[in-house]
Amino acid sequence: MDNRQEISVLYDLLHITNDRIEGFEKVEGKVWEMYPDVKDEYDHMISQSKIMKNELVNLITEKKGVPEDSPSIAGAVHRTWIDIKNSFTMGNLVESTLENVVFGEKAAIETYQNALGGGNLSEKSNKIVSEQLRNLKSSYSQFKKIEEYKKKE
Repeated sequence: MDNRQEISVLYDLLHITNDRIEGFEKVEGKVWEMYPDVKDEYDHMISQSKIMKNELVNLITEKKGVPEDSPSIAGAVHRTWIDIKNSFTMGNLVESTLENVVFGEKAAIETYQNALGGGNLSEKSNKIVSEQLRNLKSSYSQFKKIEEYKKKE
């Protein structure tokens, strides 16, 4: 297995994890205080993302890589687009924010699935990334349910 390939895959996962953290921090205070049921899951996702980040940094370091502690360009563009969209949104800000969280979680899941399907991860990395994907799917499912519930209100 090519060590550089594995480090590259882990970098991609680190970037998407940093995107999640920045995205969550960006919406903090806009909606969550109004909906305590959402806030608990949100806080859990922030904590989970920070743990995931540390795990990825450790894997990269073990492989003799230098962790790049920054979000992706695509994530930055997406957050800017969300800011612009929200500034013109006449509808429900809660619904829009939940849609954006669900969209981001779905993108993270796809990135993780691609990483696992690429065959470039060691057994240890594969185990950790698989567990992180399981956590992402759980968060996605929770927010998808909340999003659907809020649309019915």
